Amino acid sequence: MPQVWTKKSQEEIKDIVFAAIDKNINYDNDGALGVPASYLDDKIFNQDASFLKEAPFLYTLVKNPNHIGCHTLGKSESFFEGTHAIERELIEICAVDILKGELHQQDGYVASGGTEANIQAIWIYRNFFMKEHGAALEDVAIICSADSHYSMDKAANLLSLSVHKIPVEHATRGISQEGVSSCIAEAKAAGKKHFIVICNMMTTMFGSVDDVHAMTNALVAADCSFKLHVDGAYGGFYYPFTEDENPLTFKNTHITSFTLDAHKMAQSPYGTGVFLIRKGYMHYANTQEASYVEGEDYTLIGSRSGANAIAVWMILVKNGPYGWHEKVFILQKRTAWLCQQLEELGVSYFRNPNSNIVTIDAKFVKEETVHQFGLVPDDHHEPKWFKVVVMEHVSIEKLEVLVKDIAGNLETV
Repeated sequence: MPQVWTKKSQEEIKDIVFAAIDKNINYDNDGALGVPASYLDDKIFNQDASFLKEAPFLYTLVKNPNHIGCHTLGKSESFFEGTHAIERELIEICAVDILKGELHQQDGYVASGGTEANIQAIWIYRNFFMKEHGAALEDVAIICSADSHYSMDKAANLLSLSVHKIPVEHATRGISQEGVSSCIAEAKAAGKKHFIVICNMMTTMFGSVDDVHAMTNALVAADCSFKLHVDGAYGGFYYPFTEDENPLTFKNTHITSFTLDAHKMAQSPYGTGVFLIRKGYMHYANTQEASYVEGEDYTLIGSRSGANAIAVWMILVKNGPYGWHEKVFILQKRTAWLCQQLEELGVSYFRNPNSNIVTIDAKFVKEETVHQFGLVPDDHHEPKWFKVVVMEHVSIEKLEVLVKDIAGNLETV
């Protein structure tokens, strides 16, 4: 049963959000002369527009709360305490009711997206190894699968770390314990002593899920010093609702942190990634030089719009946990329908059974089909796969047109 996540009516949502904004600074009436911010320019954004009274997200956007810092740690900028409280509740919903953590045992914040959240995790663990183990930069490496998001390479570049990639089987997109062991051995041979390991909860291209047990078994067998982060940027709001025996939760003691990305499956505005980590680690990214910020800053992004946190919270509580299960159930049925049609045509594809991504072998897809249906390749230069993502707007009626197009082209394949 959900511990924090409850369904709320539109009226309840409005009351909570407007009450939170009332607890924030009022630039017109409060004596806030030292804050380098204000509400949005009212020559462009009319604060008195009548529709704002029925639009809590837009109203929050206009009021422009700053959510700098990490609000699960204690002190934060008191000017925006009202909306900070809603972000804290959102973090609890994600950490406890979606990822099975214990109440108040996780920290986190709404980041600019999955890329930032992944970099935040790697940054924290790099600093952890350097401070707690006396590691030099050249002692620390990232280990991830070949299908991992490019943000791992970006993090490696920014943080001066090397990346070692676990091979992936072409047809199944799976990793093996042997492959992980080989990757570890390669990294150790290069002088690496501490490992930041990334496990995918649905990759962006394939919807594939890494075998976390293959990873941890190999790491333990090799007596590795490691921290494990789960990149659920795509799957965090989906996979936990389709896999009853999901090992990618905070119940898995090997896992320390997660990335979720609400602007994918949660249909929130862009700029709404979620970073979650067990208590006791956020301080490794503390920037004490941000001394003018109440509570200091533990995040990569610094200042960020509080409206984004409000948007994600609104989406989750409007649906409620059971409504969310129903939403995912419908997408699963649509995805299964597409797979059945492809099988009947003899078209090869990859799909994790708990995913809404279907990646079709490129040899069955004509260039005209790619452009007509907006299919996305794994590589724009030499595509081997094209993916279909069954989102809210992707109805069976739309999928049927794609299936007919592919069927009509089979004789020329």
